[in-house]
Amino acid sequence: MAYDTLGKSPLEYHLCRYGTSKILFRGPKRKLAAPYVAVLGGTETFGKYHEHPYPDLLGLEMGMQVINFGCQNAGVDAFLHDHGLLTLANRARVTVLQVPGAHNMSNRFYSVHPRRNDRFLRGSNLLKELYGDVDLTEFNFTRHLLTALHGISADRFRHVVEELRTAWVARMKLLIARLDCDIVLLWLADHPIRSGGVDGINGSDPLFVDQEMMQAVAPFVAETVEVAVTPQQKQDGQSGLVYADMDEPATRDMLGCVAHQNASRALHCAIDRLL
Repeated sequence: MAYDTLGKSPLEYHLCRYGTSKILFRGPKRKLAAPYVAVLGGTETFGKYHEHPYPDLLGLEMGMQVINFGCQNAGVDAFLHDHGLLTLANRARVTVLQVPGAHNMSNRFYSVHPRRNDRFLRGSNLLKELYGDVDLTEFNFTRHLLTALHGISADRFRHVVEELRTAWVARMKLLIARLDCDIVLLWLADHPIRSGGVDGINGSDPLFVDQEMMQAVAPFVAETVEVAVTPQQKQDGQSGLVYADMDEPATRDMLGCVAHQNASRALHCAIDRLL
């Protein structure tokens, strides 16, 4: 499947680029006429399988231009190293930043693709020393790599998780420092912040991010919005997703339409306090 086209789908995502950014975003492409709200995030923000993801709903509620800069499987690196995108985000009245997981970013143990952050590129000498019994050429994706490393040695894996969490806090602070506008940090997940990270490699997004990490970056943003959907809300929200039959298994990990409605309402309240 070609990454640029996302494969055949009942939904047309109208992929487009903004400014000098190299990332393909969800369209239709909008005019970046001030004032506008910028939304940076991963797959949920992009709105895969959603006819109207939460940035669209937020724009309708606020009666204001909301630009969806969501990128599938994005980690911190996708935004931090894209000067064109940062320039556009800095022109916004407010920037919403969906909390990314800690696994899809380069760190002292491995490197990821600069835009497709879920793609594992290479392991460092440090990782090879820690896991000398692993053939790293077998892996193309970060989640596959990390699951295998945990299965081989949970004890050694603790060092990897510690590095990911340390790197995530440092990289998030750097990204926030480069955003010269009010920032709303959005926790959008199937669990609350207080229980984040407890399931380790078996957890859901944002993977490995816990309450301590959130507390470390919270003082540097204007607002933190927490949207945690219940299992029933997640189930109810599945009925509103649009997908081909062959994609049904992939939709089970999506938070669903109720989560996007809740996110839109919560963000509206937070942004109103800043404008």
